[in-house]
Amino acid sequence: MSAWGLVEERLVCITTDNAANMIRAASVNNWPRLHCFGHRLHLAIENAMKDPRIDRAVGLCKKLVSSFSYSWKRKREFLAAQKEMKLPEHSLKTECPTRWGSRQAMIERIIEQQKAIAHLLSSDKKSRHLIPTWQDMDVLEAINKSLHPLVNFTDALSGEKYVSVSFVKPVLHLFNASILKVKDDDTDLSRAIKSKMLEYLNEKYSDPDIQALLDMASTVDPRFKMRYTAEDNKTTIQSRLKAEMQTLAMMVIKMSCTEIYISVLSLN
Repeated sequence: MSAWGLVEERLVCITTDNAANMIRAASVNNWPRLHCFGHRLHLAIENAMKDPRIDRAVGLCKKLVSSFSYSWKRKREFLAAQKEMKLPEHSLKTECPTRWGSRQAMIERIIEQQKAIAHLLSSDKKSRHLIPTWQDMDVLEAINKSLHPLVNFTDALSGEKYVSVSFVKPVLHLFNASILKVKDDDTDLSRAIKSKMLEYLNEKYSDPDIQALLDMASTVDPRFKMRYTAEDNKTTIQSRLKAEMQTLAMMVIKMSCTEIYISVLSLN
């Protein structure tokens, strides 16, 4: 705080990852702490991906991408197959274990290029086992359908050059009401993925203090106001907001008076 020239009395919250030392530091200083939304979303998705069917399908995707990455000949043949089948001339994508979005991008690209992949590998006895089965494709489609709508949220809510805390409550509402809401045409796997993610996120943001912090942040954002605040909490949030505004006003008055006093002294 001192190194960055920040005044502790004005601290509203500190945002960190889930590392034990960061949690401990906030606790020792009695600072309100909010977990990084992007990191929490990543953990929610990782939790939802714990399924043997997903492990098999994703593992197959990794082997498939690897087999294309290290062979210039296969890349050349792949390009020829794309042209023959009039598919986008895109390369396969590699997964980065620490970014769930890269896994989704890898899966989406394999779905896009599935016909070219099958056409190319079907004539190769050594690589034929890498062709995704229809069961694998069903799993990959379910993962992609569940995760694709979430791609933009990690970057949008993890910005370093703009305040994003007021977005958290609206985004959680959007997840529950629309994006992660189970639909009639969802497969059993899609339903399971969505339900696990929602359950994880709702539980992690259920703490009353965190809810109050998020309500305050959304309330002072003119785009949201109290639209996402529960009815039984609105009176409490309004009272707290008025009290904090009065405190800030008194601080400004005191600072102004001090500046005027110093100016008078300097003139004398």
